[in-house]
Amino acid sequence: MTDLTGTQRLYYDDAMLLRFSASIVALADDGRRVYLDRSAFYPTSGGQPHDTGVLADVTVVDVVDEDDRVAHCLAEPVGLPVGAMVVGQVDRARRRDFMQQHTAQHLLSALLADRYGWPTVSVHFGDVTSTVDVSGVEGLSATQLARIEHEVNEAIVANHAVTVSYEDAATATGLRKASDRDGMLRIVSIEGLDRSACGGTHVARTGELGMLLLRGAEKTRGHTRLEYVCGERAVRRARADAELLERTARPLSAAPDDLPVLVPRQLERLSEQDAEIRRLRRALAGYEAAAMWQQAAPDASGLRRLRHEVDGPVKDAEALAQACVALGHCVMLVTSRTTGGVLIATAADSAVDAGASLKAALQAVGGRGGGSPRLAQGSVPDIARLPELLSALGF
Repeated sequence: MTDLTGTQRLYYDDAMLLRFSASIVALADDGRRVYLDRSAFYPTSGGQPHDTGVLADVTVVDVVDEDDRVAHCLAEPVGLPVGAMVVGQVDRARRRDFMQQHTAQHLLSALLADRYGWPTVSVHFGDVTSTVDVSGVEGLSATQLARIEHEVNEAIVANHAVTVSYEDAATATGLRKASDRDGMLRIVSIEGLDRSACGGTHVARTGELGMLLLRGAEKTRGHTRLEYVCGERAVRRARADAELLERTARPLSAAPDDLPVLVPRQLERLSEQDAEIRRLRRALAGYEAAAMWQQAAPDASGLRRLRHEVDGPVKDAEALAQACVALGHCVMLVTSRTTGGVLIATAADSAVDAGASLKAALQAVGGRGGGSPRLAQGSVPDIARLPELLSALGF
């Protein structure tokens, strides 16, 4: 790779410049990493993701900030030499999307700091939602969240101008957060609301944000994280939410507005039905247990050994096992022909310790498990070894 010169960053002064021409000044990675004398492609930095698009008709998959230069990572070799002129085209939808999200973050952070005393400690711009982490929040109710959202949208509708200026770090004043950089600063200002040192791309007026939706807030690492979407994302999210509510309400033959009342009522009914199902299962288990207990012949000591096999998890037969041992003088063994699971339950007057017996038997066949003296579970590593386990347990 040849020596490099710095890249002139065209997006600094014109965030809506999407098509440009430039000269290749260096190549790397067999032509997949291209350096230009100037570029409108925004590299990942300041929390804002990189642009995508095409360069010399080759897809740009990543843009990397390398201090004074910008690396354009391509899907395949550019196929041109150093010195060649190329045309770049930035993906408009992605650029506009992150311009909206980033300007919305400045606006939201300014409002949270000025009106509530909550300074921003970190931000994240995702492909689906973005977040702002703030400190100093004691508690944030749904009502407060709605009020903040309303205040931000009032500022959006006011259509404040968003401008870019350059000032020396030594003399720049009124910045929301002091910059630790020396020399010339790029300052993004929202008229009457905010001045922040920032290298990102932004809209020209707040009205271009359209609207902002605060999706929620949560505590994280001692701070409060607010999740938001704005612009076209907010419209898509609102449409998706409306369709989700419609699909949820349709099977209930209800309108979406009825869901807050209908859903809790349905959940209460389901809870009552679940309780009734459990009661019926216990009753059925009692009848099945009585039949099994009667059919099992007691051994010389009067102990009955009951055996039951299931297709699924052995835990599904726990109620039956408990009903059996409640009849006294018995040991109940449940095995699964599909999972290799084993469950053993013992009556209090059986003189058999379920946990100790099963643990010892499982260890003998390479299995694992255990439990209490009355109930234990485990599994064998190979279903073919179940007969050995049954023999070890006396079945």
